Amino acid sequence: MKYERSVFINCPFDDEFYILRKAMLFTVLSCGFTPRLALESSDSGQTRIAKIVKLIRESKYSIHDISRLQAKRAGEYYRLNMPFELGLDYGIRLSSKNHQDKRALVLETKRYDYMKAISDLNGFDIKAHANDVETLIRSIRNWFSETADVADLSGAKMIIEDYLVSYPVFTLKNNINDIQSKRKISLEKAEQYAIDKIDGFTIPEFIQSVKDWQKSIV
Repeated sequence: MKYERSVFINCPFDDEFYILRKAMLFTVLSCGFTPRLALESSDSGQTRIAKIVKLIRESKYSIHDISRLQAKRAGEYYRLNMPFELGLDYGIRLSSKNHQDKRALVLETKRYDYMKAISDLNGFDIKAHANDVETLIRSIRNWFSETADVADLSGAKMIIEDYLVSYPVFTLKNNINDIQSKRKISLEKAEQYAIDKIDGFTIPEFIQSVKDWQKSIV
């Protein structure tokens, strides 16, 4: 994968962030880049930290979502993986002559929330998405427009409509047809199986499904 087109994704992997994570990956792919993240593959012989460092080094761009810094309940620990990986990315950028062209987007939920936990980030251009899919897509799309040398980017409104309408319709239909042809079952049953399959997509499956959709609209 090309360094100039790779984007390291550092975000929460909990169920609550599932929809936002999919929107993030979809937008990166729609802008012509390749998302790279720790869950893209499983290798029990490689430590997670080694994998993350490798991905950061292989990616010119990074998106860091630090919106899960705050504990929700008494006795719950802060979520430190995201700021830790942001620190790794920044450290690699500063310490390596080959990575000084790296660029990063930092996201949070509410504007200036980060100041309560990581005041050292003061001065960075940090975007707040308010846990809203459309706001997140606009933030990422506009960041690519401002930061990367990309011509003919689709407008944010088109990417949002593709994510919410065009891609889901294609993916559902494609999977129903595939299941029906293999199982010889009713349309209703095939639709139930397809929805269950789509809801359970792993990250590699989701990325491949978006690529299949992209090919279908060319």
